[in-house]
Amino acid sequence: MKLKISPLGVITFIVVLFVISPLLVVIPTSFTSVKYLSFPPEGFSGMWYAKIFDRPEFTESFVFSLELAALTAVISTLIGVLAGLALHRHKFRGSGVVTGLLLSPLTVPALIIGIAALLFFTRIGIAGTFLGLLLAHVLITIPYVVRLVLTGLSSFDYTLERAAYIMGAKPFHVFRDITIPLLKPAIMSGAIFAFLTSFDNVTVSLFLISPSTTTLPLAIFSHMQESLDPLVASISSVVILLSLVFIIILERVYGLDRLFGSNSHSH
Repeated sequence: MKLKISPLGVITFIVVLFVISPLLVVIPTSFTSVKYLSFPPEGFSGMWYAKIFDRPEFTESFVFSLELAALTAVISTLIGVLAGLALHRHKFRGSGVVTGLLLSPLTVPALIIGIAALLFFTRIGIAGTFLGLLLAHVLITIPYVVRLVLTGLSSFDYTLERAAYIMGAKPFHVFRDITIPLLKPAIMSGAIFAFLTSFDNVTVSLFLISPSTTTLPLAIFSHMQESLDPLVASISSVVILLSLVFIIILERVYGLDRLFGSNSHSH
């Protein structure tokens, strides 16, 4: 059988190769046995992964990033789910404006958001605090939850809710036992997206951190200003692996094709 190669297939292959090329360089480099970055790696050793635990700035910032991302995901999910339900079910004057405002962090450059947050939080006295950093992360992650919930509601079967009301169920029980379970894939996907966005954020966090609120990406960035060694590659590989795990979960729960709108009629 003769293999047919289309121009679109070639372009797709080049784009995919370009996207994953950092992974193909960073991960092998992290296993080098020398004290400088080299690709292809010279020798093979896992000592740079062991050295991560000898650097408290990395372990502490990793734990801090996990806590911040988890709390951000919880708050963003709660607000995003309620906002998505309200916007989809209740059409009121100005609902389009509200929707635009909730989704606006997706269109505003992160640099502008960071500067604006710094100026505003400095004025109210929470710049450089955990609360300020948390509020900024919630701001930039809510749009993902709202967008996913609205996408899930586009194929929502309201007849099940009506049937429950006819049978005498109370609104809270309908919401808990019918609405939430039906929206569970969209809600979980929104939470995962919010977690990843918070955990990997650099631009907004750069304006709001302090020595006691340094995230892992910024700890890596700070280390690179002092020394560019394989330790950077090893901790970056850990972040990549964590992101891949959550992306796989997102694909299993919701489907990346549905997330980006390429298969919206298959669910």
